[in-house]
Amino acid sequence: MKGDLFSSDHMVQPAAAPGMSLQNAKSIRYVVGGEMFARQGSMVAYRGDLRFERKGQGVGGMLKRAVTGEGLPLMSVRGQGEAWFAHEAQNCFIVDVEPGDEFTVNGRNVLCFDAGLSYEIKTVKGAGIAGGGLFNSLFTGHGRLGLICEGNPLVIPVSPGLPVFVDTDAVVGWTAHLHTSLHRSQSIGSMLRGGSGEAVQLKLEGQGYVVVRPSELTPQKEH
Repeated sequence: MKGDLFSSDHMVQPAAAPGMSLQNAKSIRYVVGGEMFARQGSMVAYRGDLRFERKGQGVGGMLKRAVTGEGLPLMSVRGQGEAWFAHEAQNCFIVDVEPGDEFTVNGRNVLCFDAGLSYEIKTVKGAGIAGGGLFNSLFTGHGRLGLICEGNPLVIPVSPGLPVFVDTDAVVGWTAHLHTSLHRSQSIGSMLRGGSGEAVQLKLEGQGYVVVRPSELTPQKEH
C-alpha cells in the first residue's frame, strides 16, 4: 500500500519509553506495564494483554458527582501492552505533576493519568453553590496527566498584583497557590439592557498559571 496515509507522519513507530507520550496532536499513547487510568470510552486502539474495567468512585465520590455534576468517569487499564487514547479529536497535552505540586483541572479536560496521581473533587473557593456551583478536580502525587482541549489552550501567568479574570466556561485549570473568587464585570444597568454576555468571571490571584481553552461554549457532547 502506498499514499500519504502510509507516510511516516501517520505511521506508529516503536515506543521509545514506557508510560505516557503524545502520539500526535489529537491522541496520547500509553505503554502500560501495570496500571493506569483513563476517561471511560477514550481508548481508540490497543495491542498486548490489557484489561479495561470501570473504576468505581466509592459512595463519597458518587454523592459528590450527583451534587456537583463534576466527576471523572474513569476506567482502569491493567496489564502489559500499549493503548491509544483520544476524545472527539480534541488537542492533547501532557502535564508532569511533581511531589508537592497541585493542579486543579476541570473533569471534562482529563483524558488519562498515571496511577501515581490521585484526585479529589473540590469546591472552587469563592464560587460555591450560591456563586454558580463551580467544582473541579485537584490532582496531586507524582506522575503524568494527559489533558484534552478544544483548540490550542492559552497558558496565562498570574503574578501578585496582576490578577487574571477568566470565563468560567473556558477555564481548563490552574496551578497551586492561586486564590479564586467570582468577579462581576457587568453593571446592573448593562444587565437590564440585555447584558454583554460576560457577566461573571473567575478571578485568580497570586503566583502561578491558569490554562484557558479558546472557547466559552459548553461542549455539546458529554460522555
